[in-house]
Amino acid sequence: MYTPTDPFDLRHHGDAEMRDAAAGLTDLAVNVRTGTPPPWLRERIADSLTSLAAYPDGRSARTAVAERHGLAPRRVLLTAGAAEAFVLIARVARELGVERPLVVHPQFTEPEAALRDAGFEVSRLLLREEEGFTLDPASVPEDADLVVIGNPTNPTSVLHPASAIAALARPGRLLVVDEAFMDAVPDEVQTLADRTDVPGLVVLRSLTKTWGLAGLRIGYVLAEPETVRALERAQPLWPVSTPALAAAEACMDPAALKEAEQAARRIAVERAHLLAGLAEFEEVRVVAAAEASFVLLHVRRGAQVRERLRRLGFATRRGDTFPGLGPGWIRIAVRDRATTNRFLQALDQALAMVGP
Repeated sequence: MYTPTDPFDLRHHGDAEMRDAAAGLTDLAVNVRTGTPPPWLRERIADSLTSLAAYPDGRSARTAVAERHGLAPRRVLLTAGAAEAFVLIARVARELGVERPLVVHPQFTEPEAALRDAGFEVSRLLLREEEGFTLDPASVPEDADLVVIGNPTNPTSVLHPASAIAALARPGRLLVVDEAFMDAVPDEVQTLADRTDVPGLVVLRSLTKTWGLAGLRIGYVLAEPETVRALERAQPLWPVSTPALAAAEACMDPAALKEAEQAARRIAVERAHLLAGLAEFEEVRVVAAAEASFVLLHVRRGAQVRERLRRLGFATRRGDTFPGLGPGWIRIAVRDRATTNRFLQALDQALAMVGP
């Protein structure tokens, strides 16, 4: 554990790989499920446009989210995506008694960026490749009064046991768990979303990845009522638009949850195919314990390989912006089998072009 002064581009995200991209470039850099949002969800969102003259009313969507997780509505806060939640947490952290925040890396970098912007000195706990990027709860310092961890973690795709994360809870500590990709895990095993017995627990969810709503900005926080009230006070008025509220409510329907579960099971099958293909390359090291909708791999001369892949028609996510990783790391979104097969052929060519 150390307090970083080294610069990482914490604001770099996968969408940057697709900006101004040439036509026909296959997107493996962004983890949004392809073919989304589905027609029924687009229709629900479009139907909400007749209500735009009225101010947004989030009560129905909030209740739907609460019922989906078996919680009281006072434990739910709707946000403009999970990214807004990280900013809200940073804004109210001192009010909630936080002085020594710690972020478990490698993981999504926005939580650390938000805490830094709020004036905090942020410590890092770096999980190690030789240990499978898995969490040992004993490695988190006792004096950390805010701990942030992803589950499953972006970009490693590691799914930590719920018991290991819950073991981090302490009186006087906020335990922030980013579950943005949990709905891509069949049966959402290891989720903490419905737990009310873990002190200081704050679970963040996003509807962006599974439902293709990155442009709409909708997510939510599940936490103790007093924490929700503090976060809500830090929000501007009407922070979530009427179309986003309609989407949130629609995605809580039983039929939608069933569709999400089916998608998670398809992703698991396609991920296994991708991992099997990657295992054929001696030059590639893969985080084999992947459980999310992406995999993390390492190659020599990663920047050159990524550029070659781009020339061959595939955008991938660079790994060197994640603390704890370096330029050899590349994150790949799980896609359908045909796309994966084309990518594996392109990777073979890229590695041959770059050489040993």
